[in-house]
Amino acid sequence: QVQLVESGGGLVQPGGSLRLSCAASGRIFSITVMGWYRQAPGKQRELVAGITTDGSTTYADSVKGRFTISRDNAKNTVYLQMNSLKPEDTAVYYCSAVYNSDPATPFGAWGQGTQVTVSS
Repeated sequence: QVQLVESGGGLVQPGGSLRLSCAASGRIFSITVMGWYRQAPGKQRELVAGITTDGSTTYADSVKGRFTISRDNAKNTVYLQMNSLKPEDTAVYYCSAVYNSDPATPFGAWGQGTQVTVSS
C-alpha cells in the first residue's frame, strides 16, 4: 500500500509564503502524476496543481503565477511552493498521486491533508 504524507501547512499572513511537501512511501514502481488539491469550507475539493513525471504542469487559474509545483522523482516527493498567499487560499490541501505498484497496475492515492490558513 502506498501512503502519501503531507507537511508544511500552517498559518501565514496574506502575502506570505508556504512550501508544502508530500512524500510517497510503500511499494511503488512508478508515479505517473502527483498533484495538490484543496478543499475550503463549504466548497468541493478542487485541483490546485498537478505535475507529470516528465515535468509537465497544470494549475488552477486562481493560483497561476503564485504557486509552483515541482517533484523529485528519485524521492517520490512533490512540492507546492505557495507565494503571495491570499485569504481565499485557506483550505485543507491534499496530496494525490497516480502510481503503479508494478508496470501493469495503476492505482490512486490521497494524503490525509494539511491545513493552510491565510489570515492577518
